[in-house]
Amino acid sequence: MNHNRTFHEDWLLIAIGAIALTTFAFLVRLETEGIEATTKPKVVNQAKGWFPKLEDWDRDPARAFFAKPKSGEPYFLGRSIAVTCLVAGLMILPIAIYKKMGLGPFLLGYGLLFGFAILAFLMASQSTVKYYNFEYVLWALLLGLMISNTVGVPQWLKPMLIGDSIIKVALVLLGAEVLFGKLVALGPPGIFTSWLVTPIVLITTFWFGQRVLKISSPSLNMVISADMSVCGVSAAIATGAACRAKKEEISYAIGVSLLFTAIMMVVQPMIVSWTGMDKVVGAAWMGGTIDSTGAVAAAGAMLGDDAAKIATTVKMIQNVLIGVIAFAVAAYWSSRYRDQNWTDETRLNERVGLAEIWTRFPKFILGFIGASLVFSFVPYFTSYQGILADTITKEITTPLRSWLFCLAFVAFGLETDFRNLWRYLREGKPLVLYLVGQAWSLVLSLLMAYLMFGVLYGDKIKEIMAK
Repeated sequence: MNHNRTFHEDWLLIAIGAIALTTFAFLVRLETEGIEATTKPKVVNQAKGWFPKLEDWDRDPARAFFAKPKSGEPYFLGRSIAVTCLVAGLMILPIAIYKKMGLGPFLLGYGLLFGFAILAFLMASQSTVKYYNFEYVLWALLLGLMISNTVGVPQWLKPMLIGDSIIKVALVLLGAEVLFGKLVALGPPGIFTSWLVTPIVLITTFWFGQRVLKISSPSLNMVISADMSVCGVSAAIATGAACRAKKEEISYAIGVSLLFTAIMMVVQPMIVSWTGMDKVVGAAWMGGTIDSTGAVAAAGAMLGDDAAKIATTVKMIQNVLIGVIAFAVAAYWSSRYRDQNWTDETRLNERVGLAEIWTRFPKFILGFIGASLVFSFVPYFTSYQGILADTITKEITTPLRSWLFCLAFVAFGLETDFRNLWRYLREGKPLVLYLVGQAWSLVLSLLMAYLMFGVLYGDKIKEIMAK
């Protein structure tokens, strides 16, 4: 699929998220009739219980499928799981149609993904596993990796490996949970963590590659530096266009990024947990260093819901730099490497303009911001302010988003075949460049995350996230 179409797809994903949020809003209402003005209105949620969370179990996995209400007898979650399967399937179906997927491959592929998602939630809800904080996203990823790196993925399943699209829809839903007050609170420390560290890492890594490692291709050097310091694939594509990198150079940078993203999204949450690091600081650290927005969201989810929101917000603030970095690289390249790299007369006259940057910009971020703004301000035009929005997010979008995350990371695991990525590890200097640059990014981002989210803004952020 060409890149233009991939980025046009984001509008479809935003529409799916918007339709879902609007539908859920109509399923929640307030009962005010017969209630005194001083009494809190009763919230009626017709979708309550649609999207279940499996119960904790110790030795009998079957217990996970029986809810434990505070009063009354336990009841079977089978109907709720079926509703979840149907709703998530209806949300993913337009993506399958857009990608010209046949009905048969969609139904088979989606059924298998959902089955693995149930298994991932089941494994995560086991008492001992839960004690050690091994969240469902980790099990979803591991289940996919186990198949892709052993028996391999069957051909009929490959069309359904659309984890990137599913995670973007889930992130639009997440926007409804990250209300504007929290977004503003995370803004200043997030900007310092992302916007200060990112250009420092990019410039120093490029300098290191040229002056110390003496990498022969400046464009390969720049694409790897941008890929690792900004946000992975999108940054590699945009910066590659800015410096007119060869396709194989962009492919190399993306390949290395995918390999280490899969590692970092599992290892970094473990480091945060095992070292006793403040989860707010750890989430900001992951948001500034893990290359993919989806992987950041999953890594944050391993530390809890608040950590997922903080990590994702920091990453999205960083994503804004894609256009700025691409413009800066284009300007630098046209003056510094024009004669050396661009010998073709057509290329000499090419420049990266606003249209190119807009094409490369990950537009689903606009859906995330839009959902945040609507759920932050629209409820305040009603008599009961945030009660409806609170109910919609806590009882509907949050559990549904968890299921979409799980489906996406089963797909990510199935897409990641280390045998195909291993060839990127056999290269010399470019791999060293990535490793040194990523290590430098990890150190700087951790220091800045600690300063901003742990010292200067720590108490304020915890207070706001607790509301």
